[in-house]
Amino acid sequence: MGDFALEARFALRSERPGEPPAHASGRLSWTHAAGRDAILLSSPFGQGLAEITVDADGARLRSGDGSLRQARDPAALVREATGYALPLGELPAWLLGRTRVPGALSRDAQGRPASLREDGWTVRYTYDDPRPGALPAALTITRESELELRLRIEDWKTP
Repeated sequence: MGDFALEARFALRSERPGEPPAHASGRLSWTHAAGRDAILLSSPFGQGLAEITVDADGARLRSGDGSLRQARDPAALVREATGYALPLGELPAWLLGRTRVPGALSRDAQGRPASLREDGWTVRYTYDDPRPGALPAALTITRESELELRLRIEDWKTP
């Protein structure tokens, strides 16, 4: 998998049966390199909310109040901490339009990832740059009508 770093805005919407809709938004800084992920989540105004680190030793989430949670699986850690079942382990591949499921990826006319379906999730890609090798500017990640995560990527860094 390719290394990357990105700066993005996120919006999360959850509509679980029998519960009122929930919304969250903010900013994220993500570095994915050498088998390690470091994700910093902050409020829309830049106040640190949480830092997630994933490496060979497992996943750790340090919240803004300094408390620390740990788990072997990053998705389980996020679900335990937030109540949201987000596909954190798959996101690095999905950001780059990669999937482990043959036929799960459709491409646009320039050959770039257009949409992907894997493990009950759908990822849709949007581009600001018309070039064939452009990285996505936005992703919409949904699981049925229950959960939607929108990422607006403001800056990509790739080797």
